[in-house]
Amino acid sequence: MRWEYKVVFVEAWQRVSVEGQESYPEAGERNTGFARRFLNKLGADGWEVCGVQAVMPGRSYLILKRPLADGSEPDLSVARRPNPNAP
Repeated sequence: MRWEYKVVFVEAWQRVSVEGQESYPEAGERNTGFARRFLNKLGADGWEVCGVQAVMPGRSYLILKRPLADGSEPDLSVARRPNPNAP
């Protein structure tokens, strides 16, 4: 089986980032509720957490995978940070 992967940066479940797309808890939402909601959305899209890399207290990377659709190729594009000096 072939896989595709996604990496999610988690900051104490108060902020998550996937290639620059930020998500935050709703007003008054518990961090655990936000985590459940965020992970359930990814799970509904076929993603499964396969690893966790802690980088410092309260900050970690989640590594997710899902089977690559038949005939598809994995996304090998480079996700770049915005250039603050660009015109």
